[in-house]
Amino acid sequence: MTRGRFITFEGGEGAGKSTQLKRLVARLQASGHDVVATREPGGSPGAESIRELVLKGSADRWSPVTETLLMYAARRDHIERVIRPALERGAWVVCDRFADSTRAYQGAAGGTAPDLISALERHILEGTRPDLTLVFDLPPDVGLERAHARAGSEMRFESKGMAFHQRLRDGFQAIAAAEPDRCAMIDATGSLEAVEAQVWAAVSGRLGVDA
Repeated sequence: MTRGRFITFEGGEGAGKSTQLKRLVARLQASGHDVVATREPGGSPGAESIRELVLKGSADRWSPVTETLLMYAARRDHIERVIRPALERGAWVVCDRFADSTRAYQGAAGGTAPDLISALERHILEGTRPDLTLVFDLPPDVGLERAHARAGSEMRFESKGMAFHQRLRDGFQAIAAAEPDRCAMIDATGSLEAVEAQVWAAVSGRLGVDA
């Protein structure tokens, strides 16, 4: 059986990833693909329990290193129980955040050593890596304004301050620049339709899927 495709959505707060993910999933399903939509942290029952720990509470509830370990504990369960089985049966997996978020949030913005993150990636992912990563980019002040407008109970990272979010944007841009064959930058400042068109152009152009 042919392995499925793995697409990840990345970017800072308020970038519109979740909305665009739903649109892409609907379009892929309309094209006849078996699609699993999921998210991180979370995506499996165990990982969702860890999500509750990571995303709620004060900004300084966890150190960046502790956050990194929690994220990778959740990611391993997610890979074992959801992502890998879906890919093995030939489904397309579309995930809101994956390993690049740890590189950017806990690494570039938080200060966790890159060597630690790289070691965790190597041992935890075991080759489970995206075929395509869409990096949603917009100024952090715009993203935070959007995020606060839809504010819910999961606002821990939004409260970390503008300097954190600028480092976060820089981190995602650096990832995209370092891995252009895997990553496609998406200008998230436009209308929903304009952003959707960029997403579809990247997916169809790079993965060869028809409308």
